[in-house]
Amino acid sequence: MKKEAQKKYKDTVFRLLFKDPKNALSLYNGLSGTDYTDPTLLEYNTLENAIYMNLKNDLSFVIAHQMHLYEHQSTVNPNMPLRDLLYVTDIIQKRLKSKSLYESKLVQIPTPFFVVFYNGTRAMPEQLELKLSDSYEHCTEMPSLELKVTVLNINKGMNEELKERCPVLREYMQYVEKVRDYANSMELIDAVEQAVDECIAENILKDFLLAQKAEVTMVSIYEYDEERELRRIRESEREIGEEVGKEIGMELGQQRGVVSTCLSLGLTREETIEKLIEICHISREEAEKIIKTI
Repeated sequence: MKKEAQKKYKDTVFRLLFKDPKNALSLYNGLSGTDYTDPTLLEYNTLENAIYMNLKNDLSFVIAHQMHLYEHQSTVNPNMPLRDLLYVTDIIQKRLKSKSLYESKLVQIPTPFFVVFYNGTRAMPEQLELKLSDSYEHCTEMPSLELKVTVLNINKGMNEELKERCPVLREYMQYVEKVRDYANSMELIDAVEQAVDECIAENILKDFLLAQKAEVTMVSIYEYDEERELRRIRESEREIGEEVGKEIGMELGQQRGVVSTCLSLGLTREETIEKLIEICHISREEAEKIIKTI
């Protein structure tokens, strides 16, 4: 029971919402420009179990001979192509269990597509592309193995046409925006409950929220809290980086000042090096490098 509760707690509202085939089909139609109406056409193959470092994908299904892997993220992960490579390899292996790759007939697989829906608070372009080849230690113009991930920014004012074609996605973002707005002025649990109640009253994801109100509330609190913590970590890292940068700048300023003073006094190169070592508390090797760069 404890493990099951923990599993649900680490889920996401996006994943809960698009587990519903009707919603997943709406998302697919919105992206592909199609108008399928039968949710049974979707063949789900979302990885429920972790395959690598506790990673699991949000949504994956096959339709019309195409395999779609969708992820939701509040922080763009540059490793998504590598993660998707692991996901799609695992999925294909499961699909080919009854087939032999040594037979003379060509074994066919659904055409894969990889999409990330981004709704974090950091400014991002409307659309960007991540490539597996960006991870390669040695870059080549035409890599033998490539995997491309399309990242779509679904925040307010971004990809509005897509959200019009997929009302469920639009309403999902309306809910997210309410949670964020209220969390600025009240306790997180109160913000989530306020957003849920308000969305139900305004017919935003109404059926979904009524059916899974308790779980959505719990998951939303975890999601937003995690997002906020990651934001704090990034801000802290940036502040540390700025402080280190200032210290480095001050050190460089001091070193250049010593060299400039020595030169103006007519000191020799060797005497200047000695002064750098004495005043700036650096090694002879470092002092000699500074002399070369100034």
